[in-house]
Amino acid sequence: MKRGFLYALLAGILGLPAEAALKDGALAPMFTTQASLGGKEFTFTLADALKSGPVVLYFYPKAFTSGCTVEAHDFAAATDEFKALGASVIGISNDDIATLNKFSVSECQSKFPVGADKDGKIIKSYDAALLFSYANRTSYVITPDGKVIYSYTALAPDKHVANTMAAVKKWRAAQGNK
Repeated sequence: MKRGFLYALLAGILGLPAEAALKDGALAPMFTTQASLGGKEFTFTLADALKSGPVVLYFYPKAFTSGCTVEAHDFAAATDEFKALGASVIGISNDDIATLNKFSVSECQSKFPVGADKDGKIIKSYDAALLFSYANRTSYVITPDGKVIYSYTALAPDKHVANTMAAVKKWRAAQGNK
């Protein structure tokens, strides 16, 4: 069920998790976008990233704002653990690539890429829009077969890394020797 901006805003203010639109088992929309890693621009394609393992895709409202900076630092600190589990991380916002070149170095600490979605098409395809083309703070874990296995929406940044890490660990454990 799609919830509106007012619900998302109130959920964020009250610290309540909001519902992410893509449910477990849904096929993740594939996308290609300009991204930056360590200040270097490249073309990111979700389908290509999934060939190497699960992808933690997180949406955030605006680079260099307080919550987005905290979240980027948290994901940067956890990147090596995600990599050890075979997973990769990408953040998406409606910021332009020039802004993301700076954000990827200073706040993401050159650990993971951030993608530009200036027209909001990716944000909308994941039903992660907050207001206009700004993204809500929504995190997904997508498996190599393109399925969403975990989604979480909350404006507070504090549980996104822990929750997605737990989902990746659970998925990895279920894979056994596959």
